[in-house]
Amino acid sequence: MTIAHDIKTVLEFFDALGFERLPVTIKRKSTGTQVQTDNRKGATGLQSFKTSELKKAALEALREEIGDCLRCKLSKQRQTIVFGEGNPDADLMFIGEAPGREEDSQGRPFVGDAGKLLTRLIEKMGFVREEVYIGNIIKCRPPMNRDPEEDEVTTCLPFIARQIEIIAPTIIVSLGRISAHILINTKIPITKLRGRFSEYRGIPLMPTFHPAYLLRSPKDKWLVWEDVQKVLARLKEGKK
Repeated sequence: MTIAHDIKTVLEFFDALGFERLPVTIKRKSTGTQVQTDNRKGATGLQSFKTSELKKAALEALREEIGDCLRCKLSKQRQTIVFGEGNPDADLMFIGEAPGREEDSQGRPFVGDAGKLLTRLIEKMGFVREEVYIGNIIKCRPPMNRDPEEDEVTTCLPFIARQIEIIAPTIIVSLGRISAHILINTKIPITKLRGRFSEYRGIPLMPTFHPAYLLRSPKDKWLVWEDVQKVLARLKEGKK
């Protein structure tokens, strides 16, 4: 592979994601460092490193594009934009509806009581938070945690869509009614949606209850565990 080929690949990757310009950082590397390459199909090493780094750069470029967003009325009361966090090359992506008070304060998704419950669920599944990617449909907290309004969803939806496109997870888990309804484009109650795979642009999507709901109805935790068991089984299938 030539440097020109690598540059062409990077430019094509960002162009396909809709970026018109790229943030560029030049880093000096110490001499004597060698990187082992493997030209076999599906090889790891440099190939997977490049993929991960490209996705990380694409997410950083998207965050820069969002900027100090003033695109909708939620910008008037929010403290911080909650972009999302996690592994840019994650197999598993969790998507909620919008940040709450703690998230708005810290600028991170799912860090309040509901977030702690989600973290425990992720760990019980055999992962740590840093291995998955966590985001929301809406990037700013709605006043008093009300449901996002249609114009707010319309404004913000392209950004989570781009995040999904960049990360290209194997499976998405939508958390709660609003996330599922928006991503699947349905009005079917979450009680009937959960536990059955749907699809978002070719990616299997498992709707389940929001952790905040489980704080109010802990008896339904076993239903969510049942849902994520199906997710784990599908992930295991894909690795055979």
